[in-house]
Amino acid sequence: MLKKEKQYPSCFGILENVFPKGEDGFRNTPSACSTCSHKTECLRAAMEGIGGLKMQEEYLDRAYSGGMIGFLERWSKKKDLNRRIKEKIKG
Repeated sequence: MLKKEKQYPSCFGILENVFPKGEDGFRNTPSACSTCSHKTECLRAAMEGIGGLKMQEEYLDRAYSGGMIGFLERWSKKKDLNRRIKEKIKG
């Protein structure tokens, strides 16, 4: 028996479509996404993509400048994120 392939909308997994940065600098999910049956899966895919990984780097920098994490923790997590980004770029 053949598996039925899921059909995703064209915006699926694109960070700037499913979790855009607002005028206030914070990211919000658009109201159009709240009715989509793929919203959770889509946001997870976007966060695991290159854009999501770079966004996590930004959060680390903010946490470090705010004193929430130390230098070593920031360095270690950024190193891991950079490795994951390079893996995504290579294929």
